[in-house]
Amino acid sequence: MPLPADYVERVYAGVLGKIIGVYLGRPFEGWTYDRIMAELGEVWYYVHEQCGVPLVVTDDDLSGTFTFLRALPDYGNTRELSPTQIGETWLNYIIENRAILWWGGMGRSTEHTAFLRLKHGIAAPHSGSAALNGRVIAEQIGAQIFIDGWAMVAPGDPELAADLARRAASVSHDGEAIYGAQVIAAMESLAFVERDLHVLIDTAVRFIPHDSIIFRLIANLREWRARFPDWRVAREQIAAQYGYDRYPGNCHIVPNHALIMLGLLYGEDDFQKSLMITATAGWDTDCNAGNVGCLLGIKNGLAGIDAGPDWRGPIADRLYLPTADGGRAVTDAVRETFAVVNIGRDLAGETPLAPKHGARFHFALPGSVQGFIVDDSADSRETLSLENVTGQSVCGDRCLALRYRHLALGRAARAATATFLLPETLRMPGYAMLASPTLYPGQNLSARVCADRSNPTPVQCRLYLLVYDSCDAIVRKYGDATTLAPGSEHVFAWRVPDTGGQPIAAVGVELRGRGHGTVYLDYLTWEGTPEATFGRPAGGSMWRRAWVNGVSAYEQGANEPYRLIQNEGTGLLIQGTREWRDYRVCAVVTPHLAEAFGLGARVQGMRRYYALLLTRTAQRNSVVQLVRVCHSATLLAEASFAWAYEQPYIFDLCVVGRDLIGVVYAPDGASATIAAQDDLLDGGGIALVLTEGHLSADQVTVRVG
Repeated sequence: MPLPADYVERVYAGVLGKIIGVYLGRPFEGWTYDRIMAELGEVWYYVHEQCGVPLVVTDDDLSGTFTFLRALPDYGNTRELSPTQIGETWLNYIIENRAILWWGGMGRSTEHTAFLRLKHGIAAPHSGSAALNGRVIAEQIGAQIFIDGWAMVAPGDPELAADLARRAASVSHDGEAIYGAQVIAAMESLAFVERDLHVLIDTAVRFIPHDSIIFRLIANLREWRARFPDWRVAREQIAAQYGYDRYPGNCHIVPNHALIMLGLLYGEDDFQKSLMITATAGWDTDCNAGNVGCLLGIKNGLAGIDAGPDWRGPIADRLYLPTADGGRAVTDAVRETFAVVNIGRDLAGETPLAPKHGARFHFALPGSVQGFIVDDSADSRETLSLENVTGQSVCGDRCLALRYRHLALGRAARAATATFLLPETLRMPGYAMLASPTLYPGQNLSARVCADRSNPTPVQCRLYLLVYDSCDAIVRKYGDATTLAPGSEHVFAWRVPDTGGQPIAAVGVELRGRGHGTVYLDYLTWEGTPEATFGRPAGGSMWRRAWVNGVSAYEQGANEPYRLIQNEGTGLLIQGTREWRDYRVCAVVTPHLAEAFGLGARVQGMRRYYALLLTRTAQRNSVVQLVRVCHSATLLAEASFAWAYEQPYIFDLCVVGRDLIGVVYAPDGASATIAAQDDLLDGGGIALVLTEGHLSADQVTVRVG
């Protein structure tokens, strides 16, 4: 089936719709209709300020939606992807008790229950079955809230979307939960090529049993829509016949699926009104509004979102996906759109898209700003605004216009986008934020800017970084400045300087000059191997948060910045991004007790990495090993090497192309070198690796191999 001509833009609208709906409903998640009406009234726009919480936050609805979909590229984008493989993807990206999920306990949280089943060797789909977990647990809402991505990779193919939804949902859910997920997925898939809501519903219900509660519920809602012109009356019918009192658990799918249909049927195809009805009706407000927003985003495109108030401006495309792949945690709607689109293109036999030669920030989609916001300073707020515009790009159609006004000598206008946790993210309530920086010392930063021809005077332009200092305050580091005459352009090339071990929080553009004018940012990107040493810098705590904690305990010792404890299984302390490919990582590691310990490279999560390890065989012989872990471990090379507790060992692991070379040095000068070739994992971060024990480490260094 050919992809729709507007596939990319419609996926972007779906991603934005999901984000908008979640951010809209999140501040009052779990409230009843009566409480919402009493404290907020009808919710026509964001209410985070009324509720005293940030707008852009971590949320399981978003994290699960865009993370679990990675099972497809991780397994070669095969249409035969199995529930078991999706379950293994859970184990790779989820860090127990920290990432993505509500960790409510066995038999209370459906996803936590399923995770524990998977962890203890019960593969999907049995991990989510009602036969194992009971019907109440199996039929909660999670299958539905995580489902949108599976629809967006199957545009115009509701049968494939419903089948992918079934496979993905069965990891953690069963019964009515799967049916509700299939309905949403089928509707969203068909919405790429069909505008009539009733055609979407008619098609979607063909994929579920006609004697199911979800099927009957949808029929009832359509009947009530014909009988009752007021959505509030229909909501009362839902509360009476499908309410939480009839469907137990923390958040059952049946009542919430009803509220999704309520918003769609009464919303008159209007994005704002549909979200208002769904969110105001209560219960799982962020989940339900997220599904409605995604569906209407796909169906009606960006024009449908932009027809109402400014939904997009306050969000600025910002999105957080805290997982074991920490380098992708700080992301944006455009990057996730192209990740979804390229899965869909691969499934359709098409080549991937990489706007502006793969630049990280390319602004290729209408209205996109990719997280760029005006610097929170008086000068910038008064002098700068941002706008996505056509033209002015040498390798694309769009760019970001930085429009300055009232600029005077001594004043600066700045705009930046996050590359790591900003101070405000530390105050987010609810779900944990796990992240590594995306930009590091030693990498090569580049950007193209040009000045509008109508600018009355030249303007000075330079790139800058926001870096944490020893007191966890933000300081600016500047690159070289250039003066842009009207109509002129400049391509910056800046090797990111050493930051003393402190993480880079953001990257931006600063303008200085007089009067008013416009500078266009065509693209901004970086590449190359970091040249960085991770230890204990002069002070502060943000350097510790740059490591994604996948061990039982992560502490500081008196003399070592890293003390790790792993109570069972294998834990990892991870830093870096998927873009790191060819490099050398070195560290001095001291085991205090361990079954195995060492250093990881090309780390893509908890169960996808290469590692250089010291361990003992089943016969208790001391060895050094090169292993590939891809959900299960494969031994690539091994050699005898005597080691003992309480002794420091130098690990040196180099990965270049298919070549893996590991060297371990003992305190007495003995060493062992082992090598292998493998190409399954082509990029990823670094990690300290520990199996059941306690280790300490000093500095960890990454450099060109």
